[in-house]
Amino acid sequence: MTTHPTPTLISQYASGGADVDDTTIWAVEAHLEGCAACRAVLTDAADPGTRDLLDRVADGIASGIATGPGPIRRRRLLRTGVAARVLPWLVTATGLMLAAALFEWTFDSLPSLVLLIAPVAPLLPVAAVWSRRLDPAWELTATMPRTGLPLLMRRTLGVLSAVIPVLAVAGWFTGHSPGLWLLPVLGFTAGALALGTVVGVDRAALALAVAWSAGVVVPSLADGHLPAILTGGSLPGWALTTVALTAVVLVQARRRPHDPHQSLLHR
Repeated sequence: MTTHPTPTLISQYASGGADVDDTTIWAVEAHLEGCAACRAVLTDAADPGTRDLLDRVADGIASGIATGPGPIRRRRLLRTGVAARVLPWLVTATGLMLAAALFEWTFDSLPSLVLLIAPVAPLLPVAAVWSRRLDPAWELTATMPRTGLPLLMRRTLGVLSAVIPVLAVAGWFTGHSPGLWLLPVLGFTAGALALGTVVGVDRAALALAVAWSAGVVVPSLADGHLPAILTGGSLPGWALTTVALTAVVLVQARRRPHDPHQSLLHR
């Protein structure tokens, strides 16, 4: 940001930035670091409760510096990590797939609920991994040197490694070929990451899940037939789609500089 942000923009930033995009927030923060005049405007824009909180935080930091570091509680650190934030969504996806398998086993005259739900099962955990709103260390993560493609792939593979075994059990229980659920899972995951370069991974995952549910799951249950895109003849199409979307993710990741203002992961 080469010019000073307007008082209105600073006021919006002070109130939480709900109506301001992430790139603008980063630009305002970068400007505030070197501009005392705008920091004074920010102080006036903050509500009394926020100023009181900041004063108490400053006092706590000063006291902590004076007394030195205390003992580190490992359990507390684990509860604030990525795994703790994603675990509820993994449990939700697991419960959903097990319920789908049980439903299919009970009502075998209906289309396979396992195949219908499997493509979007990993999307909620993937969204949770990248949600700025769920990550208390988002600013630190976004400024890490390896916050680009390597971190994107590691976290996504971590989610898939937890979800795919559950899908394998559900598929084995209902007697479906692994390809019928695995390729759609990989395709939708790659699609969420590719679309995430435009709107953010969490929004992309939610949009794909809603679109799939409204356009495929509900109509299939209503007419009692499995759609053609979830039959054996669709596997080459899913494979090509997955490869193409993965290529899009790789290209977009390499085009964007490793900078928090332009991060692929935190739009």
